[in-house]
Amino acid sequence: MVRMIRESFAVVEPHSEEVAKFFYGMLFSLSPATREMFPANMEVQRSRLLRALVHVVQMVDRPDDLIPFLRQLGRDHRKFGVINVHYEAVGTALLSAVKKFSGAAWTPKVEMAWAEAYTLMARAMQEAADADNGPAYWHATVLEHQRVSWDLAVVRLQPDHPVSYKAGQYVSVETPQRKRLWRYYSPANAPREDGVIEFHIRSVDGGWVSRSVVGHTQAGDTWRIGPPMGRLSVDRTAGSDILMVAGGTGVAPMHAIIDEMAQFGENPRVHLFYGGRTREDLYDLDNLQRIATTNPWLTVVPVLESDPGVRGVEQGSLADVVTRYGAWEERDVLVCGSPAMIRSTVSRMLVAGTPLDRIKYDPFTLD
Repeated sequence: MVRMIRESFAVVEPHSEEVAKFFYGMLFSLSPATREMFPANMEVQRSRLLRALVHVVQMVDRPDDLIPFLRQLGRDHRKFGVINVHYEAVGTALLSAVKKFSGAAWTPKVEMAWAEAYTLMARAMQEAADADNGPAYWHATVLEHQRVSWDLAVVRLQPDHPVSYKAGQYVSVETPQRKRLWRYYSPANAPREDGVIEFHIRSVDGGWVSRSVVGHTQAGDTWRIGPPMGRLSVDRTAGSDILMVAGGTGVAPMHAIIDEMAQFGENPRVHLFYGGRTREDLYDLDNLQRIATTNPWLTVVPVLESDPGVRGVEQGSLADVVTRYGAWEERDVLVCGSPAMIRSTVSRMLVAGTPLDRIKYDPFTLD
């Protein structure tokens, strides 16, 4: 089943944009009510569908990773009002889209493999959604909007009830300026007693939500926050030291984990490579270096791609610099940043000899 799914998806993937358009067209035809769950502009949603599909296909033979991911998706989809009957329409639309663009690669056996795989996926999502007794989303009030630079803002919010996230996870958010345009952001702080959550949000070219957040969010705005997702975390009791690789605002979940670890006297060693194009991109460097001065288990290495005049930093891409230090075979590895940064870093580390099962990253990183 795994081989047939991957081989047929390899045929379909070059036509990913057409696949996504066909999928949503078929879904809205089969279940018109689902159209109200999505924004008028479907461009980002189509991209997100394909990223999720790629992620699932990559993990289809790794159930210990895939099932938790699917269960998180099932809980997250409650915020849209998804119910069990919608899964049948989604499955029909998905198989129809893959079939249309598979050509001769689509055979009865391939169809059966996709049908079986989707049944398992849908079951995991439905069971998780049915078992979740928590809220489908939380309301949160913006306490502060701090413009750090022309394209970066720090936003602090007070949820109406504590959001049960773990340091390193991400959540979906909806802002009043962009209704139904849910986006995924990582809290940059560990959970606090007062429940306040801090987000670091950079304006993305063409980003409907990120540009609105950076430019127009105001204190008093009410956001909606979806259930926590993601698998970036540190087990302090496991005995393994940690390697963190963060690009740009991908440092937010790393900061949250470090923030939590700093509450303890003893920790595994943490080596954080924090990268950007110019020194301005490393907006959180001073804060992280301050934490490192009082926590000897933490080492922070700044990395710049396009600012050769800056001293005290490593020069090059994160992929270049991290692998220059070795393969990090004995470390648990956390990676967060843009999709391109994650792909290049993980690929280079695998070539350098880093075991795949020691690398963790999350798939949703775009505006």
